[in-house]
Amino acid sequence: MSSGRHLQDSTATHEESPDKQELNSSLAGRRMRLASFNIQTGIHTASYRQYITRGWQHFLPTNKRIENLNRIGNLLRGFDIVGLQEVEGGGRRSDYIVQTEYLAHRAGFSFWHNHVNRRIGNHALHSNGIISRLQPTSIKEHNLPGLPGRGALVVRFGDKRVSLVVCIIHLALGRRGRLRQIGFISDLIGHLPCVVLMGDLNCEPNTPEMNHLVANTQLCDPVADLKTFPSWRPQRKIDHILVTPDLHADNIRVLNFTCSDHLPIAIDITLPDNLHLAA
Repeated sequence: MSSGRHLQDSTATHEESPDKQELNSSLAGRRMRLASFNIQTGIHTASYRQYITRGWQHFLPTNKRIENLNRIGNLLRGFDIVGLQEVEGGGRRSDYIVQTEYLAHRAGFSFWHNHVNRRIGNHALHSNGIISRLQPTSIKEHNLPGLPGRGALVVRFGDKRVSLVVCIIHLALGRRGRLRQIGFISDLIGHLPCVVLMGDLNCEPNTPEMNHLVANTQLCDPVADLKTFPSWRPQRKIDHILVTPDLHADNIRVLNFTCSDHLPIAIDITLPDNLHLAA
């Protein structure tokens, strides 16, 4: 696990911030831009053939990875909260760079957290991550049921009475595993209001696992026909951002940004007037 508060000034304290009550009031009804992106550890893939010809990049360092991370960081500058999947958490293959931290710094975000789901020695640390311009009040890591290597990151902004909850997930490749994992996630967040769930779910709308998720939570999928995979010729929607009805969602879109083998997906939400957040 890795996390950070303020990358530009690690000595920043709560006393240096404006009055929290003022900040809470100013964020009520605020419009925010969110994105989710499976970055494939910074590997640029533009065809199925490149899974073979560039497959070595999953195991060995390359200067191209930093170039791709810089491109991704520049893209993310326009957002407030970003969920990341297939992030390298500081292993040898990325020259020991924690990519969540790197992207937060590159894109000018103050807060980041990296959740390692599977560790292969010091070589590869498979992770999910979040970067945010708002200060989280709690961050909880969960290992999902099934084979090791899949996780959920639940990040709360605000107090327990009224808050925004962002859940970032990367689900299994097999349907049986996904159903177990979605059951776990439904129990975890299904009763909560003001929730955004985002990530690589490895399944399309109207599948048994997505139907189970929608039936057992308050979440809904605002747009079901946005294709995200493969990035060079999108044919499937396996990357999703779902929201509860108390969050007004619009401008749902897939970004035409071919870097990973997935396309990033983005959404704008308007927070309820009674939502109080820490900042």
